[in-house]
Amino acid sequence: MSLHDDMLVVGQNAVEASRKMAQLASRKKNAILMSMAEELELSRDKLAIANKRDMDEGRNAGLNSSLLDRLELTPSRIDSMIKGLQAVASLGDPIGTQISSWLRPNGLEIVKERVPIGVIGIIYESRPNVTADTTALCLKTANAVILRGGKEAFHSNMAIAEALQIGGEKKGMPKNAVQLIDTIDREAVKELVQLTGLVDLVIPRGGETLIKAVTEMAHVPVIKHYKGVCHTYIDKAADLDKAKAIIVNAKCQRPGVCNAMETLLIHKDLLDTFVPAIVDVLKAEKVEIRGDEMVKAKCPDVQSATEEDWYAEYLDLILSIKIVDGVQEAIDHINKYGSKHSDAIISADAKAQELFVRDVDSATVYINASTRFTDGGEFGMGAEIGISTDKLHARGPMGLDELTTYKYIIYGDGQIRI
Repeated sequence: MSLHDDMLVVGQNAVEASRKMAQLASRKKNAILMSMAEELELSRDKLAIANKRDMDEGRNAGLNSSLLDRLELTPSRIDSMIKGLQAVASLGDPIGTQISSWLRPNGLEIVKERVPIGVIGIIYESRPNVTADTTALCLKTANAVILRGGKEAFHSNMAIAEALQIGGEKKGMPKNAVQLIDTIDREAVKELVQLTGLVDLVIPRGGETLIKAVTEMAHVPVIKHYKGVCHTYIDKAADLDKAKAIIVNAKCQRPGVCNAMETLLIHKDLLDTFVPAIVDVLKAEKVEIRGDEMVKAKCPDVQSATEEDWYAEYLDLILSIKIVDGVQEAIDHINKYGSKHSDAIISADAKAQELFVRDVDSATVYINASTRFTDGGEFGMGAEIGISTDKLHARGPMGLDELTTYKYIIYGDGQIRI
């Protein structure tokens, strides 16, 4: 068969599996997830061998340190996958819950209830843990999932998916509820996102190039974020000790992820004192600084920032720094150059906080905390399917509720419309 025909079968199988998933009780789905976690535990050696193969091939292919970091499956990251499955199993099941209900004057009772979306396609790069995290959330919400990972993590993804399938089927998971596309042919992505009538939603996770390509090819709905240009604004009323810790965490803890800070905005009143101090701190963390003219004048050894730097998602130990007149200029800068992902204000001034939260047009807005918390696990969702900077149908970290849609159920007693 051709690739088109193969993908058509994948889609048809997923639809059949999704209908069976919708019939499963919560305890059945939870048992499936717990069995998957147990199988991952039993498969540690297989996962390590597969990941080593991907890491070796990645180094030989010249992948940079950030991509290799995303690709690596350390023992602690395997622990996190296992804990993620267990955490999702422990969460409440949104399927079948009532969103709202009301009674009409004619006696009709109208109930709005959560139901599965159906078939969800996940297209992702580098991070193999996405295979387990997204599967857990899709199955908990009774959706079938079609996974298409990047070629750099091919062997790791295959090993994880195999463990999930074995574990799930031990507890009665419908066949083909979890499918991993086992080809690195890029045409498979195009075929997947054009399975109109079979795939209900596609969620791409990866770099801007991947997400734009998926969006342009897709004939089915796509939830996305193109990039994470995240900002932290240090107000003149900030606690500077807290600010230093937040800055280092937001930039340095894991620079290759979408919720890492890329631009630091600092109030002009802090130019003489705080700027030299934070530049020294960041240099000690091996961060390359690109500053505006005022930063450059105060710290001559930093690089000059260009217009392109304000739009840049570095995904590396590189940071642009700009001096602003106050909270309004910070807001204006973020709304112009940002990506509507995650932005923070560090300030003890309630009015500045209120203005920032109200006017920054981003999916997540922080007061006195690091942008690195934009994550489904950190939000108490167990795991996340992705982070959306769209405004429809989901925004920010997407957990269980965001993987549901709804239907209206109308209870009558013989009513007819006149």
